Amino acid sequence: MSNSKPAVPGAAEGARRATGEDPGTGRRGAGRWSAKRKMAVVLELLRGEDLESLSRKYAVTAATLSAWRDAFLASGEAGLKIRDEDLVDDQGRRMKSVIADLTMANELLRERIQQLENAHPSLKWRSKR
Repeated sequence: MSNSKPAVPGAAEGARRATGEDPGTGRRGAGRWSAKRKMAVVLELLRGEDLESLSRKYAVTAATLSAWRDAFLASGEAGLKIRDEDLVDDQGRRMKSVIADLTMANELLRERIQQLENAHPSLKWRSKR
């Protein structure tokens, strides 16, 4: 038999609260999580890792992990919608820009024709407007 004391219920939780680290994993359980770190955990969850085992591994409640996953998926869906709308808006902006450039070029050509006609009346040519 071993000389070590039997594990006291709640001892690991007390150690986690005292040090801010999850005993055995060396990972911090408390405090703020960066978006990148949350994303890595959510991706593990989405790849099929068990919710309860991730909860224990990272010392985060299952409810918190579920909330992170739901927020991640909602923002991903919103991102896909925005991209489609942005694509249409971007195409519209490009088309408006091309139309504006062509309109400006036509106006400049009409003005130049008018100047030439005024300078040389024998070159009278009326363009269609």
